[in-house]
Order: sequence, then structure tokens, then C-alpha cells
Amino acid sequence: MKTADRVSARVSLVLVTLATALALVALGRRREARATEGLVDRLLAGSAEAAERGRDREDRTALPDPVRRYFDTALPEGSRTMDGVCVEQAGRLRVGGPDSSWKPFTATHRATVRRPGFVWDATVSVLPLTPVRVRDAFVGGEGSSRVTLFGALPLGGATGSRELDEAALQRYLAEAVWYPAALLPEHGVSWEGVDDRTARATLVYEETTASLTFHFSEEADPAQGEEGGETVVERVHADRRYRAVEGGFEPTPWTGLWRDYENRDGVLVPTTGEVVWHLPEGDLHAWRGRVTSVDFER
Repeated sequence: MKTADRVSARVSLVLVTLATALALVALGRRREARATEGLVDRLLAGSAEAAERGRDREDRTALPDPVRRYFDTALPEGSRTMDGVCVEQAGRLRVGGPDSSWKPFTATHRATVRRPGFVWDATVSVLPLTPVRVRDAFVGGEGSSRVTLFGALPLGGATGSRELDEAALQRYLAEAVWYPAALLPEHGVSWEGVDDRTARATLVYEETTASLTFHFSEEADPAQGEEGGETVVERVHADRRYRAVEGGFEPTPWTGLWRDYENRDGVLVPTTGEVVWHLPEGDLHAWRGRVTSVDFER
């Protein structure tokens, strides 16, 4: 075979291999996209079913003082009815230990109010031109996690465990500051006062129970010369939340921090946040994000 023929054959082989790889990636991306759409459809269908059943409004005068003040601040009368929310996010996260580097991400977070559930669909730039897709969800009482390269090639994931279900429901409860109507008693959350700035929230859904301690603060408005002001959630804390480790899950103290509250469509929500795992060797700041848009579904 002539040299030119050999070169041509090799080029053809490379092109065929590349075309095949691109086709497989495209097929994988469509498959993963359909799976995400299916989860969102189930999420919204469950919310619609819960809305049809309805639920009586419970007496809010019995709420602990900081919780009542928070609802008065975050959910004024007339803004307490919502079915769900779509939150667009951007920020940085860590995929390793405390010394690992931060990776930029963008994400779409869908959550429902009448029935606990969310789908978090994120794209993480782990390496240049190498996006990793991360999808976390709690739908139909089941937590799940899925990681793919280029949104197509499976890298890992988990589903069908009690630990993951509990961790996902705790996350839903913590992130309800973006959809605070979900924290109202009529949506299944029970509140127990701790002191004048702290209360414990518990949410039971099917066979899973999630509890978090909510710490409230009084935000002043310097423009108005105020020393005190609106009651907002400053942080949430779990003495133990299951953290994914090699070979399973490990209960670990966990804190979510919420800052920079803004009024979005009549609802006061935090626009920046941070997540911290409190490890024996030191704190792991795992997620820092900001909200780029909030759309309530009513």
C-alpha cells in the first residue's frame, strides 16, 4: 500500500471513530435530557395532584415568635399562595475535600410547595471544555443523584437508599427559603421554638423525616436609619446529614448560610448562600452560589 493510501486510511479511521463517538455522546445527551424532563414532569404532576386535594390553612398564631415574624417578613398577605418555583443559579462548588479547587457551575432548580420535591440540574466546569452534568432530585419521596460527563456518559450516582432520601428531604427543607410558602404549617412543617431567634422545623413525607434548626436574624435597613428590621433566616443547621463517601453515606454536621435578601415578586428570598460540612479535620465549604432569577409558579 502506498504511503498516501495508508495516510488516507488512517484519516478515514479517525474520522469514523470521531463521528461514532460524537453520535454516542449525542444519543447519551438526549437520553439524559429525557430522564431529567421525566423527573420534572413527575414533580409537577405530584404537585398538581396535591393541589386538587387541598389542605386546610392551620392556625399560625401558635407558631414560635421568630417563625411568625419571618413569615410576616418573607410572605406578606397576598403572596403566600404558590405552587412552586424555578430558580436559576450560578456559583462555585467543590467536588473533593477541603483542599480541592473550586469549580464554576450554573444550575436550574425546580421545587414544588404542596408536595415536597425538587430537581436540581447543574453544569459544572471541571476541566476546560469538559463539562460535567450533575442532577440531584427528590421526587415521589425518593432521593436520587446522577453525574454524567458531557451530559451523556455516566460517571456515578445513587438512588433508592434511606440515607439519600433523608439527606434530600433535609436539602428541600433548607432551600425552602427560596419558596417559603413550603415552610407554612399547612404544607406539613411542624415548628418548635428554641429561643427568641431559633426554632426547629420538622417535615415528614411518606416514610422520610427531615429536621433542621433555623436561626433567624433581624436585618436592618440602613437607608431608613433602622437598627432592627426584617426577620430573615440567617442559617439552617443539621447535627447530622448524610454525606456521600466512598462506599456509602456518613452522618455529618451540616450548615446552610443565607444572605443578601431581596424582594422577588412580593416574596423576600436570599440571593446568595453557602453550604458547609463540619468534618473532624475542619470545615468543608462545599457550595457557594447566587440566584440569578426566581420565577414563582402560582
